[in-house]
Amino acid sequence: MRPSRVPSTINAGSMADIAFLLLLFFLVSTTISQEKGIVRKLPEKCLTADCNATIAERNILELHINEAGELLVHKEVITLSELQEKVVAFLDNNGSKACLYCNGLQLVQSSDHPSKAVISLSSHRLAPYKSYISVQDELTAAYKELRTQYAKTTYHKDLDALSIVEMKAVQKAYPFKLSEISVSN
Repeated sequence: MRPSRVPSTINAGSMADIAFLLLLFFLVSTTISQEKGIVRKLPEKCLTADCNATIAERNILELHINEAGELLVHKEVITLSELQEKVVAFLDNNGSKACLYCNGLQLVQSSDHPSKAVISLSSHRLAPYKSYISVQDELTAAYKELRTQYAKTTYHKDLDALSIVEMKAVQKAYPFKLSEISVSN
């Protein structure tokens, strides 16, 4: 017999089904990592008639990140490692001498009370994002330090061991007030 010149064909009809099943398998078995962001609570809606209250200059800690990524506190360049100490000193100052739990130096140029203190953060539009995140991390660490100290003094517990009511009291003692300004320079 003569060999046939018609080439044999492979049935590829089920190849699409197999590829689809493999795709489904990888989609189901793969975990998709979720990016974590900065946890901040947005300000609540102003319910009073005067929503533009003036804040005393001494109660505002001005932070600025320039386009080179340098950090300025009241127009003075500092290192990132100094920021936490400066924020703690500013918040815990007790300038009005009305704070019973504050341990500050009661300086005239720093905040009256932690509940009145506001941190104003501005950054140049070309500032490195890494610098912005590093500043945010240092601010969070400063507040955590003060809140941990308050929790240990008041409740004799670590922050992780506090109840919800105790945690709200700690947050009320040292409220995180951050004003972010967009600079277009």
